[in-house]
Amino acid sequence: MFGGLSFMVGGNMSCGFAHQGLMVRVGSDLYQEALARDGTRQMAFTGRPLNAMVFVDLGVLDDAHLAGWVELTVSFAVGLPAK
Repeated sequence: MFGGLSFMVGGNMSCGFAHQGLMVRVGSDLYQEALARDGTRQMAFTGRPLNAMVFVDLGVLDDAHLAGWVELTVSFAVGLPAK
C-alpha cells in the first residue's frame, strides 16, 4: 500500500517504516499532541491527510525516542478490536 514495512498488533497496524520516515498510528485523540512533538509531520497519502497517523523523521529517532513511539502506537493498537 505505501511501499514500506509495517507492524501489526491483533491484525491492526501500529507502526511502520517508509521512505518518508517512521509511521505511527496514534488515533485521533492523540493526533494533535503527536504533531506537536519534534520531527513529526502530517501523514497524507494521495493528498488526503490521515488524522490518526503521523510521520516521524528518522533523524530525530534514537533508541529512547523510538521506544517511546512504539509504546504509544502499540498501546493504541491493542485498544482496537482484533481483526
